[in-house]
Order: sequence, then structure tokens, then C-alpha cells
Amino acid sequence: MKIALQAITSGLIGLVVFGLLVFWPAGTFDYWQGWTFIVVFAASTTIPSLYLAVTNPAALKRRMQAGPAAETGVLQKVIISIAFLAMGATIVVSALDFRFGWSSVPAAISVVGDVLVAVGLGIAMLTTIQNGYASANITVESGQQVVSTGLYSVVRHPMYFGNVVLMVGIPLALGSYWGLVFVIPGVAILALRILDEEKVLTQELAGYPDYTNKVHYRLMPGVW
Repeated sequence: MKIALQAITSGLIGLVVFGLLVFWPAGTFDYWQGWTFIVVFAASTTIPSLYLAVTNPAALKRRMQAGPAAETGVLQKVIISIAFLAMGATIVVSALDFRFGWSSVPAAISVVGDVLVAVGLGIAMLTTIQNGYASANITVESGQQVVSTGLYSVVRHPMYFGNVVLMVGIPLALGSYWGLVFVIPGVAILALRILDEEKVLTQELAGYPDYTNKVHYRLMPGVW
């Protein structure tokens, strides 16, 4: 119950932050794309979090330990800081795009963006469900085993793949094409994180080298 309340509290704080990032630069509350995005984001994170709070609270606790302060390595602190800034910049630039009309995005494309947001967050949360040791920071715990089924049979880092889908979905959901400029640096940051993370997993997680020989793609199926 305690972890569920923490998840709800964290979610409410996140909604306030998202509201500021969306509506302040947009300069108006008359922004249906912004409202829809926030509702989709909230539902796609809250419902799975409540499920984990009941079925696997330890996994939810690991998932909630996110941000630069949760990382132990200096490089990862820098990477996560940049990733957070990129996410915020994506939202702000997309809202500014709406405000000043830099690009014209059809309503149908915004709906597709909302679907991508839901799918990306869903993949990230499903990863946590399939692998209770999946966390938002790089760590290997006692008793942790390699998971090679489900999403992990497709790519080695399905949570990050979900993040890529999310990065594409956010600007489209908010009615912006200019927000997509952050996708390339965002993917580059994820790639750096993956390379550093795999060094740790190879050294500390038994069976991980064998797993990499079976599942060749790190982030994008058929690409890398």
C-alpha cells in the first residue's frame, strides 16, 4: 500500500510538472492536444503502476528509483541529466510550435502520436512486468538472473526501445513536427547508456554474454 501511495503521489507531481511544461509555453489552456497527451500519459503510467503495486511492489520500487541521483556512475548521471533535459525540451518546443504555428500537424497525426505514447509507455511497463529486476538505473542485484523471453527475446533493452517510441510520439501528440528534432540526440544518448550498461551486465550478471550471442539487437530490431 505504501509503494502504491508513493506511485500515486509521484504521478500527481509529474502531472503538475507536465502541465507547466505543456500549457505555459503554449500560452493557453485551449489546447486539446496537450490535454489528450497528459491524460494518455497519466493513464499509461498509473494503471500499470497500480498493477505492479499489487503484484510486484519491489519491481515498482526499482522502477521509481529514477533520475541522476539514483545513478552511481558519473557518466550515467550526465547521460540521465541530458535525457531528462531533452524530454523537457521536446515538450516545451512542441508546445511553442503549437503557440506560434511553426508546423501544421493534422489531428489524425496527433492521435497517432497519442497511440505511440501509450505504446511506448506500455512497452516500458511491460518490460518491468516481465523482468522484475528491470530498473530505471543501472544496477545488478543479488539473485538477479538473465531474462531472455518475452520482449527480451526481440531486443536486449526493450525498455529503451519503448522510450524511442515515446520520443517519437510526444511531439506528434502535441501537434508538432519541430519537436521531432530531439529524437536523434535522444536515441544517441540511449545508445551511450546501453553501451555503458552492457559493460556492467557483462561483468556482473551471470549468463549475460551467452544471452548477447542469442539476441543480437540491443535497441532496434533489425537495426542495432
